[in-house]
Amino acid sequence: MHSPQSLSSAGLGALASARALTLLSRDEMLKRAPSVQQFWDSNRELLEAAWSEWDTEHTALGEHINESLIAKPLRDAVRQAWQHPEREVEVANLWEEVLPGVYQAQFFDVDKLAQLRSYLYEVANAGIPLRPPYGIALNRNGGMLDKRSEGYLAAPAFQQFYQLVMDRYMRPISRLLFPEIMGFDTQTFGFSIQYQEGMDTSLRPHTDASAATMNINLNLERESFTGSEVDFFNSSTSKVTRTVFQSGVAMLHRGSVPHAAQPITSGTRSNMVLWLYGDSMQIPRVVGETLDHNAAQRWTIPNNAKDLHAPF
Repeated sequence: MHSPQSLSSAGLGALASARALTLLSRDEMLKRAPSVQQFWDSNRELLEAAWSEWDTEHTALGEHINESLIAKPLRDAVRQAWQHPEREVEVANLWEEVLPGVYQAQFFDVDKLAQLRSYLYEVANAGIPLRPPYGIALNRNGGMLDKRSEGYLAAPAFQQFYQLVMDRYMRPISRLLFPEIMGFDTQTFGFSIQYQEGMDTSLRPHTDASAATMNINLNLERESFTGSEVDFFNSSTSKVTRTVFQSGVAMLHRGSVPHAAQPITSGTRSNMVLWLYGDSMQIPRVVGETLDHNAAQRWTIPNNAKDLHAPF
């Protein structure tokens, strides 16, 4: 494996040096071999520098990664709520409760989603090592999105957009729909995943180590797939509700809600998954607890220091 030091001495820049690294094998990552953590830790600064260099080379592409990607009804309602928190009901009205504690809404503008997908396509082909999610399973074509994760997508344009989504949208909306998470939402986590026929096809039943989870379908309208439905389990009734993701639609739920992805039988499904939780990975223990917080408090950004501990 090339080291950043030896490559730098050869006169290569950060981007070229990152592209020259010997990639980790799938087997090494699945087994959590010591070399895996060593690779990401020893190359963190190099990879961050490489993504900055790549971002500069793709300025025109990165210009489209901004708030205009958000569906206009949600974008307008959220803007009003930040200016006038007492109007937050207009945001809540856009979220349909498809089963107890699980909401959905149009998050990305379907006509502009192609811009985000084009950006992520170039990211995938940048030649810079990007750590795939290997928590419950190793997803080949996904990537870590939050700075707390090693091997994350450190491109400045994307990080600015990611933080906007978390701070301006996900956190206050989650507080609005799930009052008990207030104070358990200071830390962020995110990753992208992709399900493909014959490769990473499904995800077994599980809960998330989050206070709230937002799962957004990144498929374009023309990108059809079969299978890959998401099952949500109601622990009280033992009822299973099967849902199908539409283009640009977000599902927002408490992390404690059990869910699973059914096997995909054709096509590809791409998703962005975002988590909120508290300092030291704390999550609320009482579901549905009504706390004494007002609208003005919900539409704020906490100033807690960000830690660098990732759930997986």
